Amino acid sequence: MSELPTGTVTFLFSDIEGSTRLLQTCGDRWPPLLRRHQELLGSAFREHRGIVVGTEGDSFFVVFSSPADALRAAIDAQRSLADESWPADGRIQVRMGIHTGDGQLSGDTYVGLDVHRAARIMSAGHGGQVLVSATTESLVRGSLPEDATLSDLGVHRLKDLAATEQIFSVRAPGIPDEFPPLRAVDVVPNTLPTPPTSFVGRDDEIREIAALLESHRLVTLTGPGGTGKTRLSLRVASEIADRFPDGTHFVPLDGVHEVELVLPAIGQVLGLADPGREPLERLPEHIGARRCLLVLDNLEQVVDAAPDLAELLRRTTELRLIVTSRSALRIYGEQEFPVPPLPVPETGAAAGSVGSIAESPAVLLFVERARAVRPGFGITEENAAAVAEICRRLEGLPLAIELAAARIRILSPEAMLARISSTLELGAGGARDLPERQQTLRGAIAWSHDLLDERDRAFFSSLAVFVGGADLESIDAVIGTDDALDAIGSLLDKSLLRQGESETDARFRMLETIREYAYERLVERGAADEMRRRHAEHYIDMAERLAAEIMGPRQKELLDRLDRERDNLRAAIASSIDLGETTMALRALAAMWRFWQMRGYLVEGRERARRILALPGTDADPLCLARAQEAAGGIAYWQGDFAAAREHYGVQLEVHRQLSSDVEVANALYNRIMSFVIESQSPGGGPIVAEQAMIDSEEALAIYRRIGDRLGEGRVLWSMMNYEILTRTGDWERIAELGSQSLEIFTAADDRFMLAWTRYMLGIGENLRGRPTEAHAHNVAALELFRETGDLSGYALVLDGLAVTAFRAGDRVRSMRLAGAANAIQTQGGAQLGRLNREWSDFFPEELVKDPELGPAYEEGRRMPLEAAIELGLESYPIPAGEGAGSR
Repeated sequence: MSELPTGTVTFLFSDIEGSTRLLQTCGDRWPPLLRRHQELLGSAFREHRGIVVGTEGDSFFVVFSSPADALRAAIDAQRSLADESWPADGRIQVRMGIHTGDGQLSGDTYVGLDVHRAARIMSAGHGGQVLVSATTESLVRGSLPEDATLSDLGVHRLKDLAATEQIFSVRAPGIPDEFPPLRAVDVVPNTLPTPPTSFVGRDDEIREIAALLESHRLVTLTGPGGTGKTRLSLRVASEIADRFPDGTHFVPLDGVHEVELVLPAIGQVLGLADPGREPLERLPEHIGARRCLLVLDNLEQVVDAAPDLAELLRRTTELRLIVTSRSALRIYGEQEFPVPPLPVPETGAAAGSVGSIAESPAVLLFVERARAVRPGFGITEENAAAVAEICRRLEGLPLAIELAAARIRILSPEAMLARISSTLELGAGGARDLPERQQTLRGAIAWSHDLLDERDRAFFSSLAVFVGGADLESIDAVIGTDDALDAIGSLLDKSLLRQGESETDARFRMLETIREYAYERLVERGAADEMRRRHAEHYIDMAERLAAEIMGPRQKELLDRLDRERDNLRAAIASSIDLGETTMALRALAAMWRFWQMRGYLVEGRERARRILALPGTDADPLCLARAQEAAGGIAYWQGDFAAAREHYGVQLEVHRQLSSDVEVANALYNRIMSFVIESQSPGGGPIVAEQAMIDSEEALAIYRRIGDRLGEGRVLWSMMNYEILTRTGDWERIAELGSQSLEIFTAADDRFMLAWTRYMLGIGENLRGRPTEAHAHNVAALELFRETGDLSGYALVLDGLAVTAFRAGDRVRSMRLAGAANAIQTQGGAQLGRLNREWSDFFPEELVKDPELGPAYEEGRRMPLEAAIELGLESYPIPAGEGAGSR
């Protein structure tokens, strides 16, 4: 794309009229017709120095430095379309809108009201028509193309724009010049208020609600205060107003508190005043068969009027209702539409570009509202990350974002983010002319909360201890009430709780801003500590139950369950620390470490282990302490800190020797073996360290064989195989024998985890031996096993192993792509064993990145999606036969 101009520019929008109908009619013939349309328009726009900013489906967004160029381009494009020989049932007609205004850049696109105005002008037109704003008309009046004229169509109010617009239609030889009336909002009677600010995002929701109103006469938009129900309802009504030739009307009910006043309020908006008759008789007579739309806003406090609305619909034939409410009306024919928060920027390096952040609907809203108090504000390299994180912290809640953006007057985004320790406190300082309940986010939530009965208030506050949602079983267990299901239903109805189906169970959750408010109420009740303790006990018990089976055949299922409850488990650990429950915290560390290792949370796990082991009273329960030390050792091991790992394992071993538990002693010895083996190959290691590895191996193996623990025996045999491989004894027969015995034991036990690691280590051995074909086969088998469970640590090391094989096989580009992917996964998950993998195999991709061919391949691998990296690793390719000798 050419460099986008700034300052005063001219925007042109276009789209095909009736494209959905054409798609259905033409079927397989549609794609080439669409491409031909794109070729014709693209050629005309380029001919007149237009820059295509974006295309979506059948639409164009083009910018011109000159309004005269934009007008000429539009005329030429319409002529090309008119001259084209389209099929009789596939004639393409395009509407265009042109407006000149301020070219405000945000990333690689334009933002601001002038962009919206150009799009709205286009939407008011018909196929073959070119519409021009008054601003553009004044600039091209003296330089119109030959034979072209501008016809004044009058002043119109366009959808979602506060100011009216005088619109002109272009007339020129070779293009159509007869059209129906414009599709402006004021073509049909309406009492829709003009919002004081622009509308941002929600395109999918608008389309879905509009479609629902085709088949349902009542659609209720539900959600808590602050989710944007009112603005969305107005936008939908404005978009579809031309469907209702007899009127589109807005009925505000926030000031109505008596049920019997709802129908009279509707009558008042419709201009119907007849106090001498019952409104339920007079309104249906007045509306009759008229095709009209009513938007009933804020019905929650008078929801008992629902039966009257049902009767009103029954007595009319073409009336449609959009209702906004905290809860559904629960009447026949109603279609509920829960209003979601705005999408926020994704996390991760690839999603963190200024352009991708600026395009997020939540960020667009922040920018639009910020400009109301600081006109020059925009997304830049310096503030993009801060604004994105603000929107994430506020979970895309429109009211919260708007209130936060109002603070841009006194706080930079970076300063705002630093002070946003409580999203609720940020809400102060809202516009004074808003209703009281919208003055602050706290007010919006409080308004909903205060309508609850005492039972629901208590239940609402208790739910605050759940972070990231919970299933019914957990809610029952923690809150311990007999009527949890009724209370959940009540809160769902009032939109203070949300329900979402996961793959295996229904979960209920609060928006974080609502949860924080609920927690304040829990503190007020004096029940916060007790509820946090019960919550922690429940989730730590759960983690222990799952940990007991996590190495078995249900590994992926159990890891997924822990992943779903990750936020609750974090809260449980925090509660156990805050409440001085040291033993509970030790139990959590022991239960969670494998999950942290397998799913890439090692850095988090290391910090939690540090905090927990520093708590007072850790020696009160020696068994819990030993298991927690084992967990801390495992985390350090996977991070490549073998000295720290051995220290933790040493404490574990000492405690178990004191407790005289043979099986636990053997397990502690096994844990130390690999740290000794690896350390023996590092600077400062050597024969003494290697000898200690063999001493631990022999003692552990003897214990496991004495007590008949085959799985323990298999793990020690595996570690002895690793010793032979990594110390480069060259005894391949012994390595094969140990590997075969290990595989046999792990296969019999269906221990997929150890099967995968055995295959991986055999792959290292074959790479060292100079047999890339065999190495590739072992690593592919390991990768397939790790794929079953989503083990990030496994992915990282096996992809590294596959990179070594590809490098030795001569496919250096493939090798660097795999190495880059492995590096990205290691960075994400915190595992640091990859460097050892490369040292063992004399493979150092970081030294090759300066190569003009290999450097880009490495970066491609780093940016590669995880699934694509796995597919690359599993892919077959020609591998030459090895020479049967390794090299250091």
